[in-house]
Order: sequence, then structure tokens, then C-alpha cells
Amino acid sequence: MNIFEIKNTFHKELKNLFPNNEIDNFFYLLTETYLKLKRVDIALNPNREINNEIEKKFFSALAKLKKEIPIQYIIGETEFYGLPFYVDKNVLIPRPETEELVLWIIKEIQDKRKEKKDLNILDIGTGSGCIAIALAKNLTNVKMWALDVSEKAIGIAKKNAKLNHVNVQFLDKDILNLKKFPVKFDVIVSNPPYVRELEKKEIKNNVLQNEPHLALFVKDNNPLLFYDKIADLAKENLNPNGKLYFEINQYLGKETVSLLKQKGFKNIELKKDIFDKDRMIKCDLN
Repeated sequence: MNIFEIKNTFHKELKNLFPNNEIDNFFYLLTETYLKLKRVDIALNPNREINNEIEKKFFSALAKLKKEIPIQYIIGETEFYGLPFYVDKNVLIPRPETEELVLWIIKEIQDKRKEKKDLNILDIGTGSGCIAIALAKNLTNVKMWALDVSEKAIGIAKKNAKLNHVNVQFLDKDILNLKKFPVKFDVIVSNPPYVRELEKKEIKNNVLQNEPHLALFVKDNNPLLFYDKIADLAKENLNPNGKLYFEINQYLGKETVSLLKQKGFKNIELKKDIFDKDRMIKCDLN
């Protein structure tokens, strides 16, 4: 078969599941992965023949897409904050909203940093390592730590740290059972599980059926479980002038702010994402 015929097959087989532009994106990601070809290369030579080995890869990917397995898991990689990341079913696929959180932290540190001393930064619930690695890659004089309860997630995160040539100290710990941290931190950041069970109906099948529920969902009767625990640990483990950052549930912005106020945090700033949804919080103890 040639490239044009394979593309037409993708559209025919997937048209009832995805919009045309998304099918195009799937196809071009696969051509870049399997053939190292850009869109312009395909446009210039749409009749290029594909050998049987590569053709099998395309149709294997098509079968997985028909089961709504995320394209990132199929090709085993994605991009976050301009950096490459390995991903599989053991870690969440990094989201654009989380990139906004990373940008906020980087800008705050760069704008307000007065001394060249090393900063200790901790990422709680690191998953693929995307937050920790992006921060380590874009900030100088930082000692980066990252924690996760999943040993398999830590394994992926370690691969990603090596892939992006950064040093991160990984901790395989359950934050809910942790009494203290090994050092004090200048910045603690977390994108913990925050989707309530009642919100499952809003989640697309490709996420609900494939991404790790451990990293996504919390019980309806205690949706701020992780924020409560992390805030308590932050109170005892932030250096003077230290900052705490969270990605949050868009529906629980006011509740999260109230929780942090009750615990004595000050200068609480609730920030919206590009979709105008309450998505992140910054606070301190000063």
C-alpha cells in the first residue's frame, strides 16, 4: 500500500470515533514515528509505497485506536514543555494545563530570585516526571526531588530524566503515609489525584479506560484528601519564603483556597488556565 491509501483507511475506520482533524493528527504522528516523515514530505510524495513491516505497524496502531487507546501510549512518547517524554499505561499523559503551572513556577522563580544559592524543589505525585524534569531543565542552581507512590511510574520518570539529561532525586513513597521529608524545600509543587468519582461521566473513554485511575480519581466524600495532607507537610517542610503550588480540580477552587486559609497559608492566588477554568494555586506561609 502507499501512504495515501493508508491515510484513507484510517479515516474510513475511525470516522465514527474521532473528528477528521484528530484522525489526521494520529496519522501524521505515526508517519513521523515509523517513517521519520513530516507532513510536507507526505504532501510531496503521497504515492510512496510502504513495505510490509511498516504497514503492519500502521494497522496495529489502527486496531489500538479503534479501541480508543491514546496515541501517546501507542507510540510510547509525547511532548511536554518542548521536551520529549516516554509514557505508558503506568503514567498519566501530561496535559497542556500542567505546562501552564510549570511556566508559572519558572517565571516566579526567575523574576524574584535574588541569590544564586541552590533551591530545593519537590514535585509530589510526579508520574512521568514531567513537572520535575521541565523545572530542572529550565532553572539553574536547583536540586530537584520527585515523589510518587507507584514504583512503575518512578521507573518511567527515571528514564525521562536520563532522556532529558537532568538530575532528579526520586522517592518511592506514599505521600498519605509520609511523616516528614528528608530535607526542607523552597518550592513544593503537586498535581495530585483530584477528579471526583461523580465526574467520571465527563471523562472521555480513551482516558477512563486507559490512564491509571490511581493518579486520577479521589472519593466524592473527601476530594481534597491529597491537598490536606500535602499542605500539612508543607507547613513543616517549607523554608522561610518557600512557596506551595498546586494544580487543582476546576470545580473546587474556592474549597481549596478555604482549606489553605484554614491551615494558615497566606498570599493565596487562584489562577485560571487557558480555558478560563480555575486550575492552579500558589501560596506561602509569610
